[in-house]
Parts: sequence; C-alpha cells; structure tokens
Amino acid sequence: MAKWPWVSVMATVKKSPEKTYWVVVADEARAIVYTRNTMHGPLSEYFSLANEAARMKTAELLSDRGGRSFDSFGKGRHTMAREKSSPKQHLAEAFAAQIAEHIAKVMHDGSCRGYALIAAPRFLGLIRDALATTCKVEPFKSVAKGVVGQDPTVLQELVDGK
Repeated sequence: MAKWPWVSVMATVKKSPEKTYWVVVADEARAIVYTRNTMHGPLSEYFSLANEAARMKTAELLSDRGGRSFDSFGKGRHTMAREKSSPKQHLAEAFAAQIAEHIAKVMHDGSCRGYALIAAPRFLGLIRDALATTCKVEPFKSVAKGVVGQDPTVLQELVDGK
C-alpha cells in the first residue's frame, strides 16, 4: 500500500479546458455566447440565454397601480408609488447583470483569455455598466449593433474588423 494514497487520485484529475476567447452577442431578449480558440479563429456557439419577459407587454408585467395613502396630517391623499424605471428597463438591467456575471466568472477562473461584446446600442451600455461592478477586464472589442441571430460569419467580420 502506498504511503500517500491521495497521490494516485491527484494523477487522475483532468486538465482544465483550453482557454478560449468569448464573443457575446446580445439584446434585451436574448444572448448568444460564441467561443473561438484563437483571437481571429472561427466562431462556435457555446450557449445562449433567453429573457422571455422582455417580449411581454408592460401591462402584463405590472400587477396594478401603486397604492394610495393619506398624509400624516391634514386631508391630503397621494400615491405611494415613487418614480422608478419601467418594468422593461428593470428586466433589461437584470438580464445585463446576468450576462456580466457569466463573463466575470470565466474571466476570474482563467478559462477565458478575453471577450468581445456585440449588442444593440442601448443594451451595450447596460452590459458595460453591469461589467463595471463585476469584472475588471475590459472587452477587446465592442460593437454597438443589434445582430443577435445573424450568421456567425457576419459576427466574425464585425469582431475582426474586416
């Protein structure tokens, strides 16, 4: 019997997967993450995320109006609702945060060498804001275009600048 039984266990541990580059293509309703082995290699779809609530109407997202209350003194009455962002805006911000978490995780664990962002202009700003709090690494390329669902060769041309 071996003096250190854990040595054989450590020898069977698999190597970490090869480091890749990510190309994230997103809008308010959907995000597709592509990987490539080299900075200018072909894209292959890795996974996708969906935000089904982004396709819903605002009336479907709200349950009802804000409540009403009386003033602490006097006969005044006012709404309890404060000025806030629309439900669609809130859902878009939450979806951008979810995408940023995925990017931050792979950048932190070292399985991603770098990433590029392609998103609709308004949503690109939301992703950048979310990344500012979760990930310290800037994207090597940002493209402000709504091209989710396009052919990977079109996306590759956008990222590579051809």
